[in-house]
Amino acid sequence: MHAERLNKIAPFRVMELLERAHELEAQGHKLVHFEVGEPDFPTAEPIAEAGVAAIASGQTKYTAALGVPELRQRISAHYASMGVEVPWERIVVTAGASGGLVLLHALLLNPGDRLLLTDPGYPCNEVFAALVNAEPVRMVVPASEGFQLTAEAVAAHWDDRMRGLLLASPANPTGAVQEREALAEVIARVRSLGGFVILDEIYQGLVYESPRYRTGLELDPDIFVLNSFSKYFGMTGWRLGWTVVPAAAVEPVARLAQNLFISPSAIAQQAALAAFSDAAMQIHETRRREFARRRDRLAQGLQELGFQLSVMPQGAFYLYVDVSGTGMGSEDFCWRLINEYQVAVTPGIDFGDHLAERFVRFAYTTDLASIDLGVERIAAALKAWGCACS
Repeated sequence: MHAERLNKIAPFRVMELLERAHELEAQGHKLVHFEVGEPDFPTAEPIAEAGVAAIASGQTKYTAALGVPELRQRISAHYASMGVEVPWERIVVTAGASGGLVLLHALLLNPGDRLLLTDPGYPCNEVFAALVNAEPVRMVVPASEGFQLTAEAVAAHWDDRMRGLLLASPANPTGAVQEREALAEVIARVRSLGGFVILDEIYQGLVYESPRYRTGLELDPDIFVLNSFSKYFGMTGWRLGWTVVPAAAVEPVARLAQNLFISPSAIAQQAALAAFSDAAMQIHETRRREFARRRDRLAQGLQELGFQLSVMPQGAFYLYVDVSGTGMGSEDFCWRLINEYQVAVTPGIDFGDHLAERFVRFAYTTDLASIDLGVERIAAALKAWGCACS
């Protein structure tokens, strides 16, 4: 017995592939992991040391529901370093970015409301809407337009039940970064329609060319911004994130946080204070440059095999690749690749409906040697299958 909303929640196929990868590894196979969006680097040493020190000093009790003031102030200073003033009182520390999504959906949506999402996009976003009995509406951001969302597309999908937009930049699974002017137009259009904007910036910092903007708060200080310590800061298992909310939303968000989560992890918060230290930031930047090298190596290898890249990703750590030239759908391609050649990639059907059977996502969250091995194995697979990708 379960609630009807569960019928609308599809399995997250990347986790099924990861489980299969672990099974094969237990059998003695060497897997190449391109499937999971998790940095392979360990948490930077200054952060880990701060976490150990927090335990040793007994900082293991509940904190304020919105997070310790010291961390909220440090995040505010991080925005100030980008030239954007964000009062620390508007910053809400959360149990991962997912905790922030729970809070924002509960805050902003009533049963029957509709929320615009991109297709392709992060699949779990639909689940957060379902949890509050709202209706997610997918809106295509086509490869032919660089996976860019336009204000015209927003207006074309808007109706009387639509309440807002959830948009990621840099985006999962495409790595696309919204153009500054296009993003400003999207935000302005949604606001003119009486809606809210949630801008997912969890890959902020992982941008490989000159940034077009540092944060959407440059364009509108009153949008809702979602962020995380998981990606750029490499703290996935610490489960810590933050949101920036308008001043009027702080008190109702606090009520929700008190009741839903009590507080974020005290230990993780103390560790996160060290994430902004000079020593840690040097490590983060070194790793960002390494991700750029990995992106270039993997993109070159796949293109040499004949795969088409709609865009070279400007951010995050993903390539969204058209595999239709193989004659296989994305799910078939992924399962054959892992079972026959021990290379794990994620099918596009995890991320939406539009041409999803054509695309797979490669995460370049593994070292260069593994990337080379993965490309070598894919080349062998294509030869054995008699596929020509071009």
